[in-house]
Amino acid sequence: MLDLQAYLNRLASAQPTPGGGSAATIVGALGAALVAMVARITLGNPKHADVHAEALLLVGAADSLRARFGGARSADEAAYAAVPEAQALPRASAAETALRTERLQTALAGAADAPLHAAELAATLLALCERAAALRNPHLMSDVECALVFAHAALEASAANVRVNHRYMKDARLVNEQIRRLEALVDAGQRSETATRALITAR
Repeated sequence: MLDLQAYLNRLASAQPTPGGGSAATIVGALGAALVAMVARITLGNPKHADVHAEALLLVGAADSLRARFGGARSADEAAYAAVPEAQALPRASAAETALRTERLQTALAGAADAPLHAAELAATLLALCERAAALRNPHLMSDVECALVFAHAALEASAANVRVNHRYMKDARLVNEQIRRLEALVDAGQRSETATRALITAR
């Protein structure tokens, strides 16, 4: 696993991976880490004893989600790497062209599925932000808001990476299925974001 500076250097390079989908998982992991921080600090403050049980549950959920974002990062990079590999296959004959098309379509389906999974994690993070805001620790609401912004960005960026692959996929059934899943995640995320912002502004 690259350290942060090495990752940023590679992200800034001319290499096809990591790209936007991978970066979205980093942003999501940052948001999950902030949620865990808010919960841990609240857990350590006796003034908030009434929400300690929820804070403890939130620590576990946020730490687990951060780890899942890490896995999603690796999965996204591997999935997208298969696309230029397929594009580089020869197509001098009809058989080669058919094989290239098949491999490319399989790669594109995987490259759409990976950020779709990341979008699911981002929607989960938005729900955790709502729970973090509900702890009502006034000294940490800016951290909750930062986590919320990161979660929103991770969801939107992941969604963009799903949609871009749909432009080139020929399996209409799979595209429609992924679109339905993505729209449901975006709707759920928007509901959580609206609820979280209401809690933040009510402090």
